[in-house]
Amino acid sequence: MESFTKSFLLLFVLLNPFIMSIYLIELIRGMSLRDFGTQLVRAGIVSLAVFLLFAWAGEVLFEDIMQVRFLSFMIFGGITFLIIGVRLILNTGPPIASLSPHSREVSGAIAMPFIIGPGTISASVLAGSRLNLLLAALAIGLALAAAIVSIILLKTLHDVVQTRSERYVERYVEVAGRVTALFTGSFAVEMILKGIERWLQLI
Repeated sequence: MESFTKSFLLLFVLLNPFIMSIYLIELIRGMSLRDFGTQLVRAGIVSLAVFLLFAWAGEVLFEDIMQVRFLSFMIFGGITFLIIGVRLILNTGPPIASLSPHSREVSGAIAMPFIIGPGTISASVLAGSRLNLLLAALAIGLALAAAIVSIILLKTLHDVVQTRSERYVERYVEVAGRVTALFTGSFAVEMILKGIERWLQLI
């Protein structure tokens, strides 16, 4: 049960709805609740399929098929997150291109890179290594569903507050962006350190 809880919490934290709402702010502002929810659920289904694949195949998918060590993937993912965190801290512009509400492939663009990324893929692999496939799938599915429901609730809250006080919404975006930078940078360093620690154990 402890491994199940850890797997669920790790993926949910990486899918942090508050952080995700910052990345998807243009969609939250420009789409109706129904359309936004539909696209988010579609992105969640695509992401779930990818996560289950990595949970089932594990490190074998990296080393035998992709010819890349999982440790290398973790370190590269950490470096990517670190660059994003630094850009957010220095306020040098959005770390990821904003999505247009009028894009033809909104759900696919949400799935990658906003949901499917180095951190969430690594968490799926770890879930598959800790649990049997059924429990891993349940932990991944629940974490993804909880994140999607939370983002939809934040969208609902945004629509209510936006009509009353736009400046509070802007302030939330600014503050949440700074918090996002701290979390992203810290997690990036943790991924890099874990990758290096596991590599040193193999020497």
